[in-house]
Amino acid sequence: MTKNLISVVDDDEPIRRTTTFLVESFGFRAAAFESAEDFLRSVRLHETSCLIVDVQMPGMNGLQLQNELAAAGCSIPVIFITAYEDKESRGRAIRAGAVAFLSKPFSDEQLLQSVRSALRHDNSSTNSVG
Repeated sequence: MTKNLISVVDDDEPIRRTTTFLVESFGFRAAAFESAEDFLRSVRLHETSCLIVDVQMPGMNGLQLQNELAAAGCSIPVIFITAYEDKESRGRAIRAGAVAFLSKPFSDEQLLQSVRSALRHDNSSTNSVG
């Protein structure tokens, strides 16, 4: 399994493109997805070491994606990003094991620290899909 692929799931194309570019500028491989459903259908799911996902998206939202991955036994560390932060969503995400919950716009340093934390988490657990 190839490690250190960071998958970005966001329905907002400019945010998705910018976040993917930023992740690549940190020296990681990145893959971008327009929806949670696209990510779940992708072969990249099995390669992903860290998932950066928007909270609010049409169809399956980020919290639902996190739940879907957990139900499938997939332990990909998740970093949430959102332009519409609310305490309830933050609390649900963190209780379900999110590594970070960042408000847009977030700084390069915030994202880098979150990705590093997620990768440390991923290296200490298994990343399998059952």
